[in-house]
Amino acid sequence: MATQLTAARRPETKQSVTKKLRREGTIPAVIYGKKTESQPISVDNVTFLKTIREAGKNGIIDLSIEGENKKHQVIVHDMQVDSIKDYFIHVDFFEVDMTSEMEADVVVNLAGEAPGEKDGGVVSHMMFNITVSALPAEIPESISVDISTLNVGDSIQVADLPEGLNYTITSEPEETIVTVLVPEEEPEEPGEEEAEEPELVDADEESEEGSEEGSNDNNNS
Repeated sequence: MATQLTAARRPETKQSVTKKLRREGTIPAVIYGKKTESQPISVDNVTFLKTIREAGKNGIIDLSIEGENKKHQVIVHDMQVDSIKDYFIHVDFFEVDMTSEMEADVVVNLAGEAPGEKDGGVVSHMMFNITVSALPAEIPESISVDISTLNVGDSIQVADLPEGLNYTITSEPEETIVTVLVPEEEPEEPGEEEAEEPELVDADEESEEGSEEGSNDNNNS
């Protein structure tokens, strides 16, 4: 069952109006699709946050717009967030055709511990999203990649992933998802025999040399 969300019409799109909406706890948004004309709307900030947590980024949402009798089956296509104040600035809802495949970016999660890490290697997660093609209801929320067999120097590419039963991976096969880097060698410290100290002149020798120079000066005079 899809998650439910209600939106209000937003006839005014001026910046001053959108700022006022945000101050009142409402997120300016828009709904559009291949067969849906773009329409500005707004949703309650708290309600939207609960909805996205329940449905997930690629989950189907039954969106009702006040004053309409129909429901729109949408996914969240884009979210703009103020990283400093940590609130939503704008949301794009894309109305999907439940009978047609579409592409979507899916989060990649690493599972397990790589043996190579115990040997001093460094696990480098290089690809955080993978693109898949599937019916809207079959798009996975995330893809788990098992790294429990990776030794130092090993890697997993897109081509190594098993294909899902309900989706097709469309990212480039040769792209590397994760690798275990060879540990960096620490520079060798110079040995004691290499650390040469400057030769010190004996104080008595300096004194004797000074006396000899003084005597020679006296004789010359």
